[in-house]
Amino acid sequence: MQMKLFKAIIVLAVIAAASAGYYYYTNQVEIDTIELTSPNNLPLDEVIHVRLNKPADVYIEYWKEGNGDVQRTVTSKSVQNHTFHLLTLEPNSSYKFRVVIDRVIPIKSSEQSFKTRPQSPWMVHDWIKSDHPHDEKALGNGLVLLCYRGYPGYMAMVDGKGTIRWYWQDEKLGVRLASLTPRGTVLALLAPASKDEFNKPNQPSKKSTNVSYYLRSGRIGFVGGTVLVEIDLTGKEISRIDLDKKGIVMHHDVQMDKRNNIVGIVRDFRIDDRPGHPKDTLWGDAILTMDTKGNVLKKWSPWEKWDILKDKKLDSLKHDRFHFNTISFDRDSNYLTSSPIENQVWKIDAKTGDILWKLGKDGDFKLKESDLFYFQHAPHITKTGELLLFDNGDFSPRDSTTANKQSRAIAFNLDQKNKTATVAYAAPIPKKQFTARMGSAYELVNGHLLQTSSKTGSVLITDKKGNVLWELNAYFIPYRAVYVPEEIWSKYRKN
Repeated sequence: MQMKLFKAIIVLAVIAAASAGYYYYTNQVEIDTIELTSPNNLPLDEVIHVRLNKPADVYIEYWKEGNGDVQRTVTSKSVQNHTFHLLTLEPNSSYKFRVVIDRVIPIKSSEQSFKTRPQSPWMVHDWIKSDHPHDEKALGNGLVLLCYRGYPGYMAMVDGKGTIRWYWQDEKLGVRLASLTPRGTVLALLAPASKDEFNKPNQPSKKSTNVSYYLRSGRIGFVGGTVLVEIDLTGKEISRIDLDKKGIVMHHDVQMDKRNNIVGIVRDFRIDDRPGHPKDTLWGDAILTMDTKGNVLKKWSPWEKWDILKDKKLDSLKHDRFHFNTISFDRDSNYLTSSPIENQVWKIDAKTGDILWKLGKDGDFKLKESDLFYFQHAPHITKTGELLLFDNGDFSPRDSTTANKQSRAIAFNLDQKNKTATVAYAAPIPKKQFTARMGSAYELVNGHLLQTSSKTGSVLITDKKGNVLWELNAYFIPYRAVYVPEEIWSKYRKN
């Protein structure tokens, strides 16, 4: 009986093997061609085109020679012609790869190889100095996105070693700033590389409470962006909006919301119709929302509900009343913006336009004197719910002398219902890297902070006490540095 059962099992196994062999024979998939190209002749990307004899799922395994860390692309599904983008490669480096047909038993090609060309001379810079903090592990697996506003304008993503791993360039315009979008693209504001216009008001009298800021003047003022462009991570341009033709002056910040609409800070004005005052144009800012084709959907302006009769600062700040420099979103999708002239962060109802609260000096939350911030930039809500901003520290009571000036990242835990705020952490950067203008602070996946001292050309990674772990030295003034997490590449490769 056992012998018969054993023979039956053997027969079934032979039949199964024969059936499997017949299936693979009749459905045999083969690689017809493998072709490699380097888009735009950049040393950072390689495109692999694979053609099969019939449709099948395929992916690529690839690795740098001498490094056992094998990466793989996402799987290209059930087509005959496949295209794979290998991104953020290192320049002047040798790589190997295999084409893998994704089946129950994967079919792998023989090892193939390619070498990236040396970096272009204009992209080589001593970003990391050996006598400055340079622990590359402080950045983790992410990159730092920087924008250059000169000619030619470009965006570059730099790794912890100071190597450019991603690059995009515009031939005619500088890149004012850029942000990452919810759909894994880059949104950039382009502008002519000309000098900004400022109005230097008269020095305030001893009785005046206004500080002598250098302010934007007129409609253009701080030379705003003239073009808005969205590109994917392969460098392909998705859309380009000519803001200049639309009469829109966008500046300081632009983001994409969860609905894939574009939200940015724009110049805005109203007529001074106060009794006893000569008619004049009062300049300020607004928050504008448009679709990706450039159609304006809505605009919120503080002028709509601003009582100019009670505004004691208006005469001295009529060229630039609010100086908004940020647009971000709270977890409820309402706006957060920054008015550094008021030393305040505002939350605005995105539907009604009501100002829900103000955080900062003379705001709705009670803060200790040491917790106040001055001429701040980049307020936003972190993944863990704190409101994090970069406190430039300019015009604060603490800066009576140059030696006392210090910028810092500061984060708050907010109880928005009861209007209470407590400091979660404060991370001051070295006094030698104080920056009166611009700057940013963002939290990394590993809990460290990415801080930008724009005026000194320094991008720092600190811990939450302000200890500097890593420093990048730009050869230009970066408006801000944006953290690029590893997961943004998930459309192209598996982590």
